[in-house]
Amino acid sequence: MKKAFLFLGILAASAVAGGVSAWAVADGGSRVEYIEREVERTPALGAQFTAYEAGQYPDLTYAAENAVKAVVNIEAVQQVEVPRRGQSGYDPFLEFFGIPQMQPRGGNEPRYQERRAGGSGVIISEDGYVVTNNHVVDGATKLRVKLNDGRAFDAELIGKDSATDIALLKIDAGNLPTLAFGSSDALRLGEWVLAIGSPFDLQSTITAGIVSAKARNLGAIPNDFSIESFIQTDAAVNPGNSGGALVNTHGELVGINTLIKSQTGSYVGYSFAVPEAIVRKVVVDLKEYGLVQRAMLGVMFRPVDQDFIDSDEGKQLGIKEVGGVYVAGVTEGGAASEAGIRKGDVILDIDGVRLGSSATLQEQIARRRPNDKVALSVKRDGKVKHFEVVLRNKADKPELLTREDVDVVETLGGKLQDAGAKLCRQLEIQGGVQVVGVQPGGILARARVKQGFVITHINDRAVFSLADMRRLTQKVRSIDGIYPDGRAASYVLVE
Repeated sequence: MKKAFLFLGILAASAVAGGVSAWAVADGGSRVEYIEREVERTPALGAQFTAYEAGQYPDLTYAAENAVKAVVNIEAVQQVEVPRRGQSGYDPFLEFFGIPQMQPRGGNEPRYQERRAGGSGVIISEDGYVVTNNHVVDGATKLRVKLNDGRAFDAELIGKDSATDIALLKIDAGNLPTLAFGSSDALRLGEWVLAIGSPFDLQSTITAGIVSAKARNLGAIPNDFSIESFIQTDAAVNPGNSGGALVNTHGELVGINTLIKSQTGSYVGYSFAVPEAIVRKVVVDLKEYGLVQRAMLGVMFRPVDQDFIDSDEGKQLGIKEVGGVYVAGVTEGGAASEAGIRKGDVILDIDGVRLGSSATLQEQIARRRPNDKVALSVKRDGKVKHFEVVLRNKADKPELLTREDVDVVETLGGKLQDAGAKLCRQLEIQGGVQVVGVQPGGILARARVKQGFVITHINDRAVFSLADMRRLTQKVRSIDGIYPDGRAASYVLVE
């Protein structure tokens, strides 16, 4: 396919501050005269326009020239397993006729090749901490960070969080330019912002736009505990911008550019960033605890919007006012259940923050840690009640997790999904988690678990879904399950 390059030419008369130069031809072309005159730079005003005052309007150059110094390019190298050419394994037909079978060089050992991908990151401390997206570094065996000034460093992965798509790296350098955190809460619709990153490997690219919306929930992060409350902008963001900075006109970090919504895979007018309030909390957790301290409210919910009011359920419940989130269910033994929240309640606000959408609820809880207390205003039977809720961790316990507690999904090292109902009926199991991909270096790879395996137990505890697996915090000692052909298998990990 031919690549089409569109060059946008601008034909204009240019006016230089202090004067305009022009060539004039006189006397039928026999003499060329150079004319110089002063011009006013005050713009012409339409009817009912206010006077132009330069100091009252945003100048993006300060933010751009300062913030760009702290935005880096990240190269992620992955080891990807590839099939051996001509390797077919044991063939009983050849064996029957006595035909010798050649053992491929290297035996049955897997063969890997390097795959390189690029993204962006933001330096947040002078001693080399860099924040980026989880999907930029996920599965990487080597990370390389290139600074705006051209220097490059190998990077260490400090921690990552797939639920918010945030990761923290560390490079061995000092006296680095940094980007200070601003306030995503203070962002206003229509406010100017800049997106800085390395789209298509074009490092230190700056684009501008406005805040188009806040608290967007797109269902784009593939995680049962995903936290989505994106800042939407119309600043141009393309592949390679992931992990880069979204900054305000003061040059402060207000978000991490994460994804675009497009039918083509390239920018078409919408880009989304993880807000600073979530980024800051995740970074602090990864630095202090080595893992994210995720608070859980323990409710299933949906927003009370017009669609819900017009639904059969909404009519049956008699809900007539838009606003808040409807509690569709509570986790037994969870934080909300223990505080007295019931199915059918409508949560109106958290600590005084009005809940206009599900994303707002997610973001408010994502800022807290287990054992934090929050005040909820709840509408029940037409009356507003107030509850104090002590948030819990993913294992429904009030204490903080420790470094000994593990994220089982992350340590397994693979792409996982719920086993479908059809497969469960075929294998005669109640549920499970199927391995649809294996990453080098993880437990699954070390145990030689093959793609397609359905995990039914971890540490002798039943696992019916990916949500069940994510609630486990103990170190993985054993994995039990069954392959699609009906062959049961057990894997015991030896330290």
